[in-house]
Amino acid sequence: MSQIRRFEDLECWQRAVDLAVNIYEQSSSGELGKDFGLRDQLRRAAVSISSNIAEGKERETVPEFIRYLYIAKGSAGELRTQLIIAGKIGYIKQEKLDPLTSETERIGAMIGNLIKRLKVKR
Repeated sequence: MSQIRRFEDLECWQRAVDLAVNIYEQSSSGELGKDFGLRDQLRRAAVSISSNIAEGKERETVPEFIRYLYIAKGSAGELRTQLIIAGKIGYIKQEKLDPLTSETERIGAMIGNLIKRLKVKR
């Protein structure tokens, strides 16, 4: 962790940014694009993951970083839930839903592992 100086160097942040871009693309058309409430919730949750990783890292203290990582992990759970709902009501086809859900779960796990590593170092 000491070699990571910038949040941009964190793989979980990089993947979260890519996921947010993907969510924006997937939610721009079709029925989901017309459902402003769910669409905006999906986008906010997706953007929140990388934003909280960045904000926590920029706070420059391990306890603050951990606190914001927990918020980012919570946003990943929120996004997964919203994706499941979008799938169940037919807004996102299963072949597009599965990779989004899997990537969101993977990012959440990466954040959880980072939290564990930071706690051990304290």
